[in-house]
Amino acid sequence: MGSVKPPLLERWGALVVRNRWLTLALTTLFMVGAALLLVRGGRLSSGSFRDLESGRAQTLVEEVMGHSNDVTFVVIFQTQGSLEPAELPSAMRDALAPLRTDSRVASVILPEEAPSFMASKMVDQAGTTQLAFVTMHGTFADALPEYPAVRERIVSDRASIMATGQLPFMHDMNETLEADLVRAELIALPLALLVLVLVFRTLVAAAIPVGVGAMAVVGGIGIVLGLSHVTDVAMYTINVCSLIGLGVSIDYSLFLVSRYREELAAGHAQETAIVRAVGKAGRVVLFSGVVVCASLSGLLFFSGSYLVTMGIGGAIVVALAVVFALSFLPALLAVLGPRIHAGKVPIPLLGRDRQIWAGIARFVMKRPILVGLPTLAVLVAMGLPFLHLRLAAADVRVLNRSVEARAGYEILKERLPDQAKTRILVAVRFPTDDVLTTPRIDAMQKLAARVETMPGVDAVESLFGTEKTMSAPAMEAMLRDPPPFAAAMIEQGKSLTVGRDVALLYVLTDATPDSEEARAVVHALRSHRSVGDGQLLVGGDTASDVDATAFIQSRMPRAMVFVIGVTLVLLFFLLRSVLLPIKAVLMNFLSMAGSFGALVWIFQDGHFGVTEPRPLEPTLPVLLFCILFGLSMDYEVLLLSRIREAYQRSGNNTEAVAEGLQKTAGLITSAAAIMVAVFFAFAFARVVMIQAVGVGMALAVALDATLVRTLLVPATMRLMGDLNWWAPRFIRRPPSREPAASSG
Repeated sequence: MGSVKPPLLERWGALVVRNRWLTLALTTLFMVGAALLLVRGGRLSSGSFRDLESGRAQTLVEEVMGHSNDVTFVVIFQTQGSLEPAELPSAMRDALAPLRTDSRVASVILPEEAPSFMASKMVDQAGTTQLAFVTMHGTFADALPEYPAVRERIVSDRASIMATGQLPFMHDMNETLEADLVRAELIALPLALLVLVLVFRTLVAAAIPVGVGAMAVVGGIGIVLGLSHVTDVAMYTINVCSLIGLGVSIDYSLFLVSRYREELAAGHAQETAIVRAVGKAGRVVLFSGVVVCASLSGLLFFSGSYLVTMGIGGAIVVALAVVFALSFLPALLAVLGPRIHAGKVPIPLLGRDRQIWAGIARFVMKRPILVGLPTLAVLVAMGLPFLHLRLAAADVRVLNRSVEARAGYEILKERLPDQAKTRILVAVRFPTDDVLTTPRIDAMQKLAARVETMPGVDAVESLFGTEKTMSAPAMEAMLRDPPPFAAAMIEQGKSLTVGRDVALLYVLTDATPDSEEARAVVHALRSHRSVGDGQLLVGGDTASDVDATAFIQSRMPRAMVFVIGVTLVLLFFLLRSVLLPIKAVLMNFLSMAGSFGALVWIFQDGHFGVTEPRPLEPTLPVLLFCILFGLSMDYEVLLLSRIREAYQRSGNNTEAVAEGLQKTAGLITSAAAIMVAVFFAFAFARVVMIQAVGVGMALAVALDATLVRTLLVPATMRLMGDLNWWAPRFIRRPPSREPAASSG
């Protein structure tokens, strides 16, 4: 009888060990390419949703003005020193003169050049604060990289200058995110290294997972930056990829190195130990990577948004973590040989007192209801704040007040509050050319008059005014043949608000863009679409929030069904059980519910030192769901795979659960400690979105590794008894004859 072939992963491990130097060389070449992409940089955006009403309204603005509102920024001039208010306009003209001939700048508008409905709101009552509007050429993506150089040309030795608006906000946000990423990694890597030193007690073994994690992140971010030149990649994507990549790659490397050292301790030769580690721990790594990638692919259901590339970026970095763990890492271990034990640290091994874990499991299973119900109650209570979740996109208020774009916004609020009001765009498209007819002007005037009476509306900016301003026939005559003294300003106003078949007006409200009051105005505007023979569309930040939230809510059910379905199928074939996959999914929901509720309580309700509470990003819940659903399976697979091995061997459910927890709890604790350290490092970011992602993931992993895996899983498995292992006969796998192996 011929010899039985070793499992596929063991054969792969043997191949890598034989070709260790070639594997290391190929990995080095890949890293050089990734580093080049990293140096080249990317074209990151604020993240967009395509084909929403707010986006279509913005397109009409571009038809009228020839450019997007987003490429216009505000330059704030204030008197300083001995400069008198009367001298400020002269200082402004001098400071902005270089931009008049700059090929990157389309226009510069000073108060003296603006239409009357704009000019009055560009100068404060004392004249000590005045504004100018600078518009750049091209799309927002074209203007953003050019903005810093343009901003540097605006200087004055007489007046103080600040810039705000979407371009300054995005520029400052990108710089803040880059600094946050560096800070988070400087915190996360030493923390992860410290935990690994406690686990392995040798510096070399501890350094390997950190190094592999850094490689996976560099490679993943390099690829994502390369993609940003051909598709829309949101600025958050880099930080999210770094966060996911560090967490999973260090965990996967921990599983492999831990198993390799245990195989060595069991007396196996070095190469055999590597092959066995790849065969055993590699199975968990491969399965976990597939589940995490499948979970992240749920973001593909949000086609038309930047979530798609965020999902692709996350899947890339996870795939690299798996590839490096199953190729580069075994090759490195083969080269290092006994040096894996170098740098011994005389401290006790973390989390390896298996009798304690077995005792906890038996204690829980003797009192499953007494332990399970309070644990369940704690998780449900933590999740309750999620029921009053509010969603809103990030704006300049997420930045620190010391950052120029935010500081400029605060000056506007204080000195020129009309400029800081929430502006809701109303764009009216007519079926034929020529907006400047008496019936259409009359319709626009009536629209403005009606909107002014709406609850929450403070003012309406319109070229046409209302019937009280001037009759429609008189307004038509003035706009078509303006008097000489006002001709320049009227033509400027027409160029900003009237197109071939489109007319624009702006609704101002004191309510913040993310408030329910502002959203009520948007809904009220959309409830009456007809304006004469035209139809209106509503845009602006508040409308974008409304549309983005509706977009996500409409696609979320399909994404959840897909992620849950794929996870159930994969777990079903791994565990050969019907009930265990269902239980695993329910456990995931509990740990995520606790995390999501805590996020709302902290960031939206304003606890734990959050001084400026605000709604969460619309994409945050779906992003965290797709990330965490896969990540939580790391520990589920480790634990349930070991419990299943023990049950196949003994047929005793209670003892199998105790043995499984005993042999995996230490590794799960160590892996969770690393993930929590990595994720929590991102809580020190200065951007709320990244803070929330880091805190949410750290909490979910911490809850999953403590309350769920240590208490709730043993309790529920005790209550379910042998039903845990029921499956149709045709898919049952024969019991393994191999003795139980070490964890990992």
